[in-house]
Parts: sequence; C-alpha cells; structure tokens
Amino acid sequence: MTTMLFPDIVHNDQRRRALDLVGNTPLLRLEKIAPDLPPAVRVYAKAEWYNLGGSVKDRPALWMIRDGERRGLLRPGMRIADATSGNTGIAYATLGAALGYEVTLALPANASVERKRTLRALGAELILTDATEGMDLAIRTIRELVEREPERYFYPDQYNHPANPLAHYETTGPEIWQQTEGRVTHFVAALGTSGTFVGTSRRLREYRPDVRLIAVQPDGPYHALEGVKHMATTGLVPGIYDASLADEVIEISSDQAFAMARQLARQEGLLVGISAAANVAAALQVALQVSEGVVVTILCDSAARYLSERFWEEPTQFTGGEGI
Repeated sequence: MTTMLFPDIVHNDQRRRALDLVGNTPLLRLEKIAPDLPPAVRVYAKAEWYNLGGSVKDRPALWMIRDGERRGLLRPGMRIADATSGNTGIAYATLGAALGYEVTLALPANASVERKRTLRALGAELILTDATEGMDLAIRTIRELVEREPERYFYPDQYNHPANPLAHYETTGPEIWQQTEGRVTHFVAALGTSGTFVGTSRRLREYRPDVRLIAVQPDGPYHALEGVKHMATTGLVPGIYDASLADEVIEISSDQAFAMARQLARQEGLLVGISAAANVAAALQVALQVSEGVVVTILCDSAARYLSERFWEEPTQFTGGEGI
C-alpha cells in the first residue's frame, strides 16, 4: 500500500502560484457612503489591495517585468531599478522576490513609514531623495544610476513604458466591463503615472464609445496625495499620458481625500489609501450630477500603508508640502 504525502495539496486543483494573484480583483458597490444618490445611479470600486503586492501597481509592474524578460532587457543577475512613490516599488519588490530579481528604488524621503518598512522587509535597496523635489528628483536619481551601470540594471521606467497602460488595457478594462455586465457609464481614476487611467479608458471606450472618462488630480502642486500628479505643474509629464482621453478632470484637495478616507472606514468598513479616497470623492461628485448610470473607480490600495498618518484620529488640515 502506497501512502501519499500531503494528499490535500496534491489533489487541490484550486492551488495557485503567487503571480496568479495579480488581477481579477473584486468590484465593490459603495452604498452607505452616498445614500442620497438617485435610485438609478450606482457607484462601484475595484478593490486593488487584493493583488499580490497589495495595490493596483502590481498589474503594470508584472507587465513591465515580463516585457523586459521577453525582449532580453532583464536577465538573471540583473537588478530591477526604478523611481516610485511607494506602491510600484512594493510591486517590483514583491514580484522581484517571487521571480528571483533584486530591486533598487529611488523614492522621496517623505513616503509613508509603512511603505519604506515594507520595501525593506521585501529586501529592496532604497535611495531616499529630497522630499521637497518630489518624484521628479527620484526619477532623475534613478536615471543617473542606470546610466552609470546599464548592464547591471533593468530600468522599466514606469512613467514611459507602454506596458504600463497596456496592463490595464488587457486586464482592468475587461474586468470592469465583465463585472458591470457592460453597464459602466463613467470611469473615474487619478493621474499618477497615468497608466491606470489611460489603459483602462482606452479599453472601455472601445467597448462603449459613449462612456464618460474622468481623470482625478490634486487641486495644486502642493498636496498629500502620494503617487498622484497635478499634470499642469509637474516638471516631468509621463510619456504614457494621453491628455485627449479625459472628458473631464476633477481636482480633489488633500483635506477632501482625508475626510473621505475616514468616511469610507466608518461607513463602509473599507480602510483605503489616500489616492483611493480621492478617487471615491471624485466618483461621488460625478454620481450626484447624473440621473442614471454606473460609475466605476479604483481603490488603489488599502490603508495599511498610511495608518501612521494623523488624519485618522481627528480631522487635520493639510498645511502644504510637496506632493509626490
């Protein structure tokens, strides 16, 4: 008689590889946050913390890494290097560990404590840059590093790599279309690298030419929305950004995002990050302006990377600082 070890594992057809945990995130209906919406209006949000690395950035990170491997730009022994405000870096570090690549990241020194600790826990090498110069300095720093040793580093360049929006064109857009059964009428997303907005919007517009595409950005260059850019004032506009896609741009203040983060936690039971809260604030503005429709936005990450921020305990007014 042969004894089979771990039969529950051997016969479990549902087991998955770590990389399979990127994409196919749930679409949640937000109900309590806006009880005064017209009966024919629904607001939904993609819960992107279900991705392996905990954020929407897992999608483009995986696509860029796989593209680098296919083209021979990323080979065994090389390091992945890029600039990040945190989430893409965590995606690189998570996926790099799973695939056997070491990671070097430049990020502004004022990135949240949780993000920096997470990156170090995943083994990433961090280069902290002057926070007053935001992401622009982090980008310049990593470019200089790669130029000095091009054979050592694979530089995805998330701000300019076409695989960034392609990831959302191939995954986020189709998921939203399928999960809403083709009923989505409005898509709302913040602009950082702009990959989420650009890729998802292009796919949704192919499915439905009359879909309304709404971009979200801070209300000025000085803000607390990590990873979100005010395109009109940024020194480095992402090369993948397509300004012609947006039917409308909504500006959200840091204080609006803080208030919405608290509200989502206490009314919906959803602990989300600051950019996610900004997305919801903008989505509700859109929803209140229509008599019927399905408004979809992105919950970029959970609040796990922001819990040291003071605004959770009591309302605090943002007093300025360089947005990253």
